[in-house]
Amino acid sequence: MGNDIEENKKRLAENIKKCSRKGARLVILQELHNSIYFCQTENTELFDLAEPIPGPSTEFYGNLAYEEKIVLVTSLFERRAPGLYHNTAVVFDTDGTIAGKYRKMHIPDDPAYYEKFYFTPGDLGFEPIKTSLGTLGVLICWDQWYPEAARMMALKGADILIYPTAIGWESSDTQEEQARQLDAWIISQRGHAVANGLPVISVNRVGHEPDPSGQTNGIKFWGNSFVAGPQGELLAEASNDKEENLIVDIDLNRSENVRRWWPFLRDRRIDKYDEIVKRFID
Repeated sequence: MGNDIEENKKRLAENIKKCSRKGARLVILQELHNSIYFCQTENTELFDLAEPIPGPSTEFYGNLAYEEKIVLVTSLFERRAPGLYHNTAVVFDTDGTIAGKYRKMHIPDDPAYYEKFYFTPGDLGFEPIKTSLGTLGVLICWDQWYPEAARMMALKGADILIYPTAIGWESSDTQEEQARQLDAWIISQRGHAVANGLPVISVNRVGHEPDPSGQTNGIKFWGNSFVAGPQGELLAEASNDKEENLIVDIDLNRSENVRRWWPFLRDRRIDKYDEIVKRFID
């Protein structure tokens, strides 16, 4: 993604059409795809990037979903009210209507990821979104580290867990540290697939984006978008250094068999988990 939002949307539309014409019925975009990842700095002028939902972008992507007859998962910077903004995923059904939206619940605040400055934590809960293809458990980036979020989506009937993402390396990280971070990212999400008996789709940004402040060397987004099956098996994996469109077959019926073999939901001790709602158990 570059600084020209209209050019970004044009390129996204071209790639969405390429995917749909190769048979894709569900298309997932990366986190905050309309622009560069603007959270590397704290700048009040960047709130101008936000827009209402519904708004210009939802009209644009809704028309695309309708034209291509696809279910489309987008990731937008939502202006809810003056001074109130969210990191919001919007899902469009094949008729172009908004099937639902999800506001990012877990908001990071780390060097080069100053998201708490921009985003209010979501207040829509962990609610799967029903579409003509199935029920989608859409979460966003930092949410992917939290097993509670994946579990809540699964318990509410999600057929697939979906994570639009923007994560990468800072250039000062050693190669060994970079490898550990990437492995942890993949392992955690494959773990969500296994624990819940559901496929996982994780779509990450790729490429280097400089730090506008010059205080760091920017972020190299590590790509590695992937799809895992309900036993954590990798069905597809992208590279970490180039743009790619992956067309992946997912058998939604497989989850039923996996959950029969591994009945984790049956054996949960729901009578003993009350303390999970505490910050820490002293």
